[in-house]
Amino acid sequence: MKKLVTLILALSFVFMLAACGSSASTPAATAAPAAAPADDGFTVGICQLVQHPALDAATEGFKEALTAKLGDKVTFIEQNASGDSALCSTICSQFVSEEVDLIMANATPALQAAASATASDGDRIPVLATSITDFASALAIDDWTGVTGTNISGTSDLAPLGGQAELLHELFPDAETVGILFCDGEANSLYQVNVIQPVLEDMGYEVKRFSFSDSSLVSSTAETACAECDVLYIPTDNTAASCGEAIHNVALNSKTPIVAGEENLCKLCGVATLSISYHDIGFACGEMAADILLGGADVSTMPVQFAPEFTKEFNRELCEALNVTVPDDFVAIE
Repeated sequence: MKKLVTLILALSFVFMLAACGSSASTPAATAAPAAAPADDGFTVGICQLVQHPALDAATEGFKEALTAKLGDKVTFIEQNASGDSALCSTICSQFVSEEVDLIMANATPALQAAASATASDGDRIPVLATSITDFASALAIDDWTGVTGTNISGTSDLAPLGGQAELLHELFPDAETVGILFCDGEANSLYQVNVIQPVLEDMGYEVKRFSFSDSSLVSSTAETACAECDVLYIPTDNTAASCGEAIHNVALNSKTPIVAGEENLCKLCGVATLSISYHDIGFACGEMAADILLGGADVSTMPVQFAPEFTKEFNRELCEALNVTVPDDFVAIE
């Protein structure tokens, strides 16, 4: 694409998103285009649901991998929806209308928006997603085979839920009641809850669900969960992650330990987690993008990829505050 077109693209996003407005607590999304590519280059639109360390790391990994392959032949039009799913739809529709070469969707609402936007365009633009717990749930695919069969693929952030349950049992074998705290508006969160609950019940725990619909209800829901349970589990959940400090304050006050579904949430409010590297899954997604843009790979036949390694991690400060002792094979989160 020509430099002038790229400049117009970027400016159009700035004015379009400025018109959407923002609240005092949710800043408006802003464009962050890279330098213009050569004439035979590619433009990649990135839609990230919200600014968060895990999602940020995935985006950086994606850009790093694709830049390593394409150099200055790739332009990134990077948009952050500030947690607004409707804004994800606006962003992705604009990507389609401006005919970007590929869309990277970071988090489930961004993926769903990209899928809807490109479906109206005949699935012409390939979509790669990252930080997705379960593609089948996100895309409502019943007979999941590991590939979507459409213009979509990507990388999953799912750590083994059985492993998460085993980690919880290893640290809290004498607990009686486990509360699962999650946002019921996130399909991936509900998927994780449905998988891990029977595993925990088979271990002998009584399991209670505590769901919230938006961030304004997180603190009150956490207070109820902490009052009724010995330990909490929070799956990979974008809304919970954005409210980690509030959850931390409630849990610390009640002396209730939390096992978290991912590292960055564990840093904020958890005592331990079975962790993946979001940078690594983003990097793998970028390599897939290079295969599509440079090698002509068919995205519809590309299997969804998973993190290759998992690490038992613990939050040293919170473990000390709650008198939680971890085995020697756990690694402290820096």
